[in-house]
This record gives sequence, structure tokens and C-alpha cells, in this order.
Amino acid sequence: MVQPSIEAITARIRERSRPTRDAYLARVDAAASRTANRAVLSCGNLAHGFAVCAPAEKQALASDRIPNLGIITAYNDMLSAHQPFETFPQLIKAAAREAGGVAQVAGGVPAMCDGVTQGQPGMELSLFSRDVIAMSAAIGLSHNMFDAAVYLGVCDKIVPGLVIAALTFGHLPAVFVPAGPMTSGLPNDEKARVRQLYAEGKVGRAELLAAESKSYHGPGTCTFYGTANSNQMLMEIMGLHTPGASFVNPGTPLRDALTREAAKRALQITALGNDYTPVGRMIDERSVVNGVVGLHATGGSTNHTIHLVAMAAAAGISLTWQDISELSEAVPLLARVYPNGLADVNHFQAAGGMGFLIRELLDAGLLHEDVRTVWGEGLRPYAIEAGLAADGSVARRPAPASSGDEKVVAPIAKAFQPTGGLKVLSGNLGKAIIKTSAVKPERRIVEAPALVFDNQQALNDAFKAGLLDRDFVAVVRFQGPKANGMPELHKLTTVLGVLQDRGRKVALVTDGRMSGASGKIPAAIHVTPEALDGGAIGRIRDGDVIRVDGEAGVLEAFVAEDELAARPAPLPDLSDNTHGFGRELFEGFRQLATRAENGASAFG
Repeated sequence: MVQPSIEAITARIRERSRPTRDAYLARVDAAASRTANRAVLSCGNLAHGFAVCAPAEKQALASDRIPNLGIITAYNDMLSAHQPFETFPQLIKAAAREAGGVAQVAGGVPAMCDGVTQGQPGMELSLFSRDVIAMSAAIGLSHNMFDAAVYLGVCDKIVPGLVIAALTFGHLPAVFVPAGPMTSGLPNDEKARVRQLYAEGKVGRAELLAAESKSYHGPGTCTFYGTANSNQMLMEIMGLHTPGASFVNPGTPLRDALTREAAKRALQITALGNDYTPVGRMIDERSVVNGVVGLHATGGSTNHTIHLVAMAAAAGISLTWQDISELSEAVPLLARVYPNGLADVNHFQAAGGMGFLIRELLDAGLLHEDVRTVWGEGLRPYAIEAGLAADGSVARRPAPASSGDEKVVAPIAKAFQPTGGLKVLSGNLGKAIIKTSAVKPERRIVEAPALVFDNQQALNDAFKAGLLDRDFVAVVRFQGPKANGMPELHKLTTVLGVLQDRGRKVALVTDGRMSGASGKIPAAIHVTPEALDGGAIGRIRDGDVIRVDGEAGVLEAFVAEDELAARPAPLPDLSDNTHGFGRELFEGFRQLATRAENGASAFG
């Protein structure tokens, strides 16, 4: 039985969403009723669609009685997390044949690595790549050859984009297939220590590159709990993965067994079988709330305060930052994974992982158990631990009764804090998000004069010039979706960390992002309205006293309301953000982008 506070928020979302959700479900049902598969294709259409298939597959697809699985893949071999997907289509095709079906690669989607583009011009394409991914997947599925789809994606904007696409094709069942995290390398706190020494000029580039290479060293997701691993948590707790799939390392027999199983399950839930599970009906308000609960319980990525809003909207569901904030007050923090602790995601998995976490949240009434998943009815089957059976298939047993390491994943009775890891701030500067789970309690409130910068390089230059050895709130503006695509500002993390470690009280206020790697500095991010959209952050001046209060949820400039409103908005020079590295192709996205609290989407 879900707790009354969780049910009340869910009911409010359901009521608010009723007009858009009803219209969405009508579209899903209409698409399903039109036999949205090969039956509507002409002979010429169909001949093109299966031209390269084997003769037996052609005969099977021509009969329209055999399910065909569309594979949407984000494979490339530059991203460590996506390189393992190279072999997945063959595994999926073989599994489909064993199950009496067919599988085809329907299309590929772009997959960029924010780790490569941090601080580089390409980062200004990152957020909008989510919408491009959704559109690319839609092109792949537009051929109308498929009875279900599997989605191969892991990292930051990739999974949200794929979810948006899956929900847009809501009449098709959808199963998400992860590749898993890389094995543990250099501990994340040691990597951060070397970064800080480099910023202070105490070690050189060779030492820094050596540390980074030992941390990011092989196939799989980065092992810290950023957006990529938050994505995997979400897909499991929302029922889009098969149970226990999220955090199994690539290149292992269990990983391959889970992939084969996912393909077979996708075929079982098509309209040609007895367990038709269209994803548009499967994912509902309860599923979305479960995702937010999981985000809070694990101290997940701040990016999902944007992505979850956009993902929900694709299903006609209106999720707001207020909903997210109120759920944070009801959900305790149960995981400590870097940057919220010293452990990495492999340690989390070994300590009990998603099965233990889901079981604890279900037993406490913090999750909706009565949801539909790709596995069937109810979320309780996800409170398990996956292993390998003697015949090479997946075997599941109940999640462990106790945590393997309570410093990494805690039972409800020993939660690390009574509230979730994210909080919404509000005040005369607008709304913002702060990730409190990685910030020590004594550092969550900063009140200091503002120092205003129009980009992160200007702040870093001031640090190198020795101009920042003081208490201050760094205001980094013109970093929102309309200004420059809302890049992540990770180059600020180390610099501000150095100053904080020197005993200075520092905080960040920005209309840009810091993502899942948001660390020990109190950072009011995603400020909305952004500076280029008339937001008050654009009218802050050096010396204005600002209060960032991560406890009370306050973001306030101590400037008289009439004075702040009367200040002229600055006229920024954004010409450097309009061209190069493909940025000129995204001008339309910048113009169309909604506010961060509305999903920062070009779809409106």
C-alpha cells in the first residue's frame, strides 16, 4: 500500500494531466486498432522492408503472423558505454529466431559523450541531442515493419531521447536493454583529488591524464553515479528493463543472457501474443512517480529534473518541479555512490543494488507496486537479484534480506537522510535545482556577494589570476537552452572546490547545468527563467548579496524588487555560440526551446 503522501501527489499529477493523457491514449489506441504493422504495407513496401532477410524470414514476415522486433541502437565505439552494443544485434536476432520471431536493426541514433565535450564547444549540442535522438529513433520506426522495439542506449541524453521516441510510438511494446558499467578502476575520489591538484598547478597534464585513464579504462558506463547510471536506475524502477538488468558488467555471460532474454520478452508482449503491453499504456502516472522516487532515494542526476518532465510529457503526463520537490520531502536517501559517497556503482550492485533498493521502497510504501512493467503485472518481481542458471539462462532469487554494505546502500531504518537528494529552490531569482546529497549539511547555506560571469571560462580565468580568494556566489549566466543549448559547466567544479577547501564560502548560481556529477559545492542550477528569457539572473550585478539555502529551498537576491525590475537587461554577445562544431544547425532548437522546468524541449 503506497503512503498517502505519495498517492496524493500521484493523484494530483493524474488530475492535472487528464486532458493531455486522454488525448494521448486515444492516439495510442487508434494506432493499435489500425493494425500498425506490416499488414498495411503494399507488396512494394514490404519487399523493400525485408529485401535483405533470409528466405525463411521473408516468408515469415509476409504472413504477418510472426512478430518482428525493431532494434534501435545507439552503438558507436567511441563511447565506452555504447561500444558493447556492437554485438547486441546479433544476440538479439539469434534470440528472436529461437523464439519464433524476426529482428531487424530499424535504425541508429547519435550518441555523444559529455565526458569528451565537457568545456568544449560541442557540449552546446548535448542537451538538444536528446531531441535529435528521439527524432532519429522515430525515423527508424516510421517504416511500420515492427511489432515491438528494443532500445540499446545507456548514457546521458540518449536514454531520455529513446524513451520519448518509445512513448511517441506508444502502441508498440518497448524493452530497454542496457550494456552495464565498466569494472572499477581508479577510485572516483582519487580522480577528483588529482583534478584539484592540477587546477592548483601542483601536478602536470601527464599526471592528470594518467589518473583519468585509470578511472575511465574500458567498456561500460563510467562508474560514478551520474546521468548514465541514473538512467539505468530509472529504466529498471519504471519497469522498462527486465528485472535485475541495470548494473551487470558488459562482456559477461550474465550480460549476454539478459540481452537474449530481453529480446524474447519483447516478442512475447506484442499484439500477436497473449500479453500485449503497449508502452504508452504501460507507462502511466504511477510509473513516472516511481521514477522520481528512485531518483531521490539514490541521489540521482539533476539532469532528470529536466528529462523526466520531457519524458512524461511524451506520454501526455504533466510532471512539475513542484511534484519533484514534494516527493523529495517524502523519500529518504538510501544510496551513497560517488559523488554522494566514496563507492562506485559496482559497489552499489554488490551491496544489493536495485533489487534491495526496490524491496526497501516497496515495503515502506514509497513506490506504486500495482504498475505494469515489461515483465508483467506489479513491481514486486523487480525486488530480486539476477544470476546465471546452469543452462546459461537468467536465474533470479529474492533480493538479499540485508545490505551487503550499509555505507553504500542502506535499509529504510538507517537512511542516510530523511529526504531525497534533490531540492527545488525558489525566490526572486526564479526557480532552480540543487543537489544536496553530495553537499555537507554545514555547506548547504551560503550568503555572500555575487561575482557575475557570462561564461565558465571567465570564472576560471579570474581564478587563475588570483581574483577569487574570497567568499562569494558565482553567478554564471547566459548558459540556458535559448542562449547556448544549456551546456554542463563541469570546469567550475574543481575551481570552486579548491576555494571551498581553502575555507571560503562559495556557491554557484547558473541557468546552465551541472548534471549527475554535481559535487560538493552548493549549486543552484537550471535557474529559470534563464537570462536570455528575461530572467532576473540576467540583472544581478557584482556585489549583490545572494542567499542560496539548500535547507529551506530559497534562492534570493537581497535587492529591492522595484530596483531589480528596473535594471536594464544586459545585451550579451553570444556570437561565439552560434557557429562551429555544428552549432549553426541548432539555431532552430535554441529558438524553440522551452524553459528548463518544462523540459527544455524543442518539441514545445
